[in-house]
Amino acid sequence: MFVNQTESTLFIQSLKSAGIAIHNEREVIERLAESREWHFAFSTLVKQGRRIGIWFAASAKIRSGQLKRLFAKFNFSSNAEADFEAALQV
Repeated sequence: MFVNQTESTLFIQSLKSAGIAIHNEREVIERLAESREWHFAFSTLVKQGRRIGIWFAASAKIRSGQLKRLFAKFNFSSNAEADFEAALQV
């Protein structure tokens, strides 16, 4: 099976490598792949995803600086990163 390594998929993989658990990951990946503006789609899922069973949780090893670098690498605004950190389940 061929796995499409889109920027959004790489971002999700990077989040997981950084210690973020993603509930309903397949749905997240599919929604981002369908969107022309995946950054906006991701931010919307962070804020409103719980209604459809999507949420993000931090493991004990996650660090704020690590998230800042990751969000900067994928060209997110600092507001998007702050919203993500605020929405994380611990």
